[in-house]
Amino acid sequence: MMALHPTVAKVTDRIVARSRDSRAAYLELIDRAREAGVNRPVLSCGNLAHGFAASGEDKPAIKGGKALNIGIVTAYNDMLSAHQPYGRYPEQIKLFAREVGATAQVAGGVPAMCDGVTQGQDSMELSLFSRDTIAMSTAIGLSHGMFEAALFLGICDKIVPGLIIGGLRFGHLPTILVPSGPMPSGLANKEKVRIRQLYAEGKVGRDELLESESASYHSAGTCTFYGTANSNQMMMEMMGLHMPGSSFVLPGTKLRQELTRAAVHQVAKIAWNGDDYRPLGHCVDEKAIVNAIVGLLATGGSTNHVIHLPAMARAAGVQIDWDDMDELSRVVPLIASVYPNGAGDVNYFHAAGGMPYVIRELLDNGLAHGDIRTVYGASLADGAQEPVMDGDTLTWTPAPVKSGDDTMLKPVTAPFQPEGGLRLLHGNLGRGTIKISAVDKSRWVIEAPARVFSDQNDVLRAFKAGELEKDVIVVVRFQGPGANGMPELHKLTPPLGVLQDRGFRVALVTDGRMSGASGKVPAAIHVSPEAKLGGPLAKLRDGDLVRLDAESGELTALVDAAEWDAREDAQAPVEAMGVGRELFALMRHHAEPAERGGSAMLAAAGL
Repeated sequence: MMALHPTVAKVTDRIVARSRDSRAAYLELIDRAREAGVNRPVLSCGNLAHGFAASGEDKPAIKGGKALNIGIVTAYNDMLSAHQPYGRYPEQIKLFAREVGATAQVAGGVPAMCDGVTQGQDSMELSLFSRDTIAMSTAIGLSHGMFEAALFLGICDKIVPGLIIGGLRFGHLPTILVPSGPMPSGLANKEKVRIRQLYAEGKVGRDELLESESASYHSAGTCTFYGTANSNQMMMEMMGLHMPGSSFVLPGTKLRQELTRAAVHQVAKIAWNGDDYRPLGHCVDEKAIVNAIVGLLATGGSTNHVIHLPAMARAAGVQIDWDDMDELSRVVPLIASVYPNGAGDVNYFHAAGGMPYVIRELLDNGLAHGDIRTVYGASLADGAQEPVMDGDTLTWTPAPVKSGDDTMLKPVTAPFQPEGGLRLLHGNLGRGTIKISAVDKSRWVIEAPARVFSDQNDVLRAFKAGELEKDVIVVVRFQGPGANGMPELHKLTPPLGVLQDRGFRVALVTDGRMSGASGKVPAAIHVSPEAKLGGPLAKLRDGDLVRLDAESGELTALVDAAEWDAREDAQAPVEAMGVGRELFALMRHHAEPAERGGSAMLAAAGL
């Protein structure tokens, strides 16, 4: 293992220094919670009786107060493919807990919103704030004080960040996240994209499109492209919060079941009443957060984590910003090529060596912190192992030294790109981010007239009317957290991809989000400050020349400075009602900027 890369060391030291006071306050909070917080020894007899009244055969053990009790927080529903497998997990976990003299109860359920279902719909405006709702729901479940450890059942976009944020407020509890695995590979991704673009052009109908989508998203399990959900799983492995190599094992297999059993047995070993106490709040520290960033960059992960990581870190008293991510991106090479950055999906990535290979490569080349407190071993190096079945027994073998498929995974010494997949952009239009791992280098710099919109549906109408058949930078503003909840704008990917394929120089600039599945069209996203709160995107006019330069990190309106300063801001649209949006008005009105995580909850808490 090489010495830590000097830039990784420098950025980590900077984060530690910046977080000194907030991290110390956080650690004091969770230490106090273990010693004098709400927990079983301080509950009254009435409290306890309520807590174990329906616990069936586990009632004597919970009543006796000597057996470890594990709290399960589950995001199960059977509409969302990634979470449908969790339906039987609580029953299994209770059986596995009894094997080691412990008990388990479902502490609570959290909502699990599917961005795939809501993409392009009005209800997508609830998406980002569902993360904070999940965090609060997690806290409610754990607040009963009945548990000495926890297991979190969650996979997808806002769900894992929400579970982590909520769980960290009970950071004295040792906690393991338990994945359920991806669905088997379906329709090839390139074919799916081809059909989507043909539909956008009106060359195939809805029936053909639905057949294509159904062949891609076809069974229980996580969607197989490398979007936010699978980036979540990568980060949990980089932070040492999963059992090693467990992210991308298929549902319904013996190996998947045994990994769940192993997680239950392990959380019992590290619980607070044992000799190997590993509380979540001590596992998630500055080094673990840096590892998550490094993993995101090395694998070309989802842009959504540029928002989620600062929020997750703050819940543990750790303060990070986009400058940290950008500086790390300059030294962390891209070693994975998973769709939308490449042709193969996460199943091919896993077969080529997956996360054990990634962890070993990053550690061996000094790009990740090995000395973090994991939930399973002495260091992160113990996570560079592949789980396998030896008959009926689960064992782990060392990560492969060589990639099993160099179209999916490459070594640090011969990467797909010498730098990571994200860049910081800044200029007179504000600060934003761009994912370059899937963008051809010939399109890293786009300079073209702006066409300005305040609604993504207006972009589609302009496309269908032929108004965008030219070099153009499409600007969609008033899409930030304070305006409409910061929806993803993935619906725009097919028409913009069509324009790009026709030879036009095309880009997107927005204070909203793009899906973690978005790829080949350059997009400056999360532009902050947002237009609704006086950000400079509100000054843009149709025809203004805009320069997006991912090489130099520039995002600039090429407008005379005096004219620019004299312009009045455009008027924001009236806040819409319906599909529950009005219930989230409090979150919109108090949300912080994207770089801080876009959360009203964390802002109000003073974190």
